Amino acid sequence: MSHTPRHRDEVHKHRVLRAVAVSLATVLVVALTAGFFAYRHLDGNIDSLDVAEALGTDRPEEIIPEDVEHKPLNILLLGSDTREGQTGGIGGETPGLSDTTILLHLSGDRDRAYGVSIPRDLMVQRPSCLRKDGQGTDPGGLDMFNAAYAIGGPACTMKTVEQMSNIKLNHFVVVDFNGFKAMVDALDGVPVCVPQEVNDDIGKIYLPAGSYEMRGQQALGYVRLRHELSENGDIGRMKRQQAFLASMANKAISAGTLVNPVRLYNFLDAATNSLTTDPGLASLKKLGGLAKQLKDIGLERIQFLSIPFETYEPDPNRLALAPAADNIWSKLRKDEPLSRRQSLGITTAAQDPDGDKPRKSGAGPSPSDDADAAARAQSATENGLCA
Repeated sequence: MSHTPRHRDEVHKHRVLRAVAVSLATVLVVALTAGFFAYRHLDGNIDSLDVAEALGTDRPEEIIPEDVEHKPLNILLLGSDTREGQTGGIGGETPGLSDTTILLHLSGDRDRAYGVSIPRDLMVQRPSCLRKDGQGTDPGGLDMFNAAYAIGGPACTMKTVEQMSNIKLNHFVVVDFNGFKAMVDALDGVPVCVPQEVNDDIGKIYLPAGSYEMRGQQALGYVRLRHELSENGDIGRMKRQQAFLASMANKAISAGTLVNPVRLYNFLDAATNSLTTDPGLASLKKLGGLAKQLKDIGLERIQFLSIPFETYEPDPNRLALAPAADNIWSKLRKDEPLSRRQSLGITTAAQDPDGDKPRKSGAGPSPSDDADAAARAQSATENGLCA
C-alpha cells in the first residue's frame, strides 16, 4: 500500500503551519516596528528648554512632608498665544503672550491636584530677568503679570510666580494655542455649554448657544474670548478656560479615547507637537508617568480654582492679589489640602459642561449644599458659564 497521499497531506499541513507562523511573525515585527517609530515620533515632537541658568540660585526652599510616597510637585502650565497671521483687535501678531497661566500642584500622597489660575492682568513686582531675545537683563519692577513671559519667556514667568508665592516650581509646560486646536480636533471635539449666542466682530468669534461638542477653531475662539459672555474681561475668560480644560481632561482620559488607538495617537501627536517643557519632562516616558499620576488621583480630585484677587486701586482695569491669596500659597507650599471655604468656586475634571458637580450616591442636599449651589450659579452668570 502506498503512503504517498498521507505524506503529501503532512507536508501540506507543515507548509500551511509554517506560512501561518511566518505571517504572524511578520505582522508582529511590523506592529512592533510601527510602535517603535510611533513612540520615537511622539517623543521627538516635544521641545525642550533648559531654564536652570536663567532661574538662578536664589529660589524658595522646598517643603517635603514626612511619610509621603512622592515629592509634591509644582508645575507651571503656560498657554502661549502668538496669534500668527492675525491682526487688529485681538492683539495682532505678537512676540508670544502667556494668555493662560496655571500653577498645578500635585500632593505628595497623590491624593489631590490643584490647578490655580493666575490672572494675566495682575499687577506684580516682577524680578530682574534675562531677556529671551538674548539682549541682556531686564531690571524688573511693577508690571502686569503676563509681561514676564513676553520679556523673559518661561524662566521669567517662573521667577515671578516663585517671588510672589514663595513656592519652588519643579517644572514648566508651555502649550502653543495653535497646537491646542489640533488637540481638540483629535478628540473629536470637547463638550462645552455656552449660555448665549456669541457674535464678537472684533475677535471674529461666533459661537451658537447651547451644549455641544466644540471643535478646534471654535474652541480656540472660546478660550480667547474676553467679552460678549461676561463683562469682567479676563476674569470671565479665565473661569471659562478652567471649565474647558476640565472638560478636555475628562474627554482625554475617557474610555472612548483610551480604547480608540487612532484617536489616542492623534491626540498624543497633537499634544506633544504643541509642547515645550524643561528637560525634566521632555520625554514621552516622563510625561506619561505624570499623566498616570493624575489619572490615579481621580477626576473629581483634580480641581481648578483662581488665586484670590481684587481691583488694583490705581487702575480699575488691573487686578491685585487679595489678602486671602497668602493662605492659598501657604497651603500649597506646605502641601496641605484647601479648606471648604477656599474650595468654593472650583471646577473639577469630573464636572459636566453644564456645571453640575457629582453628588455622592444616596446623599440628599443640605443647607450648605444649597448655599454652595447658589454661589456657583451666581459665579457662572458673572463669568459666562451655564448655571
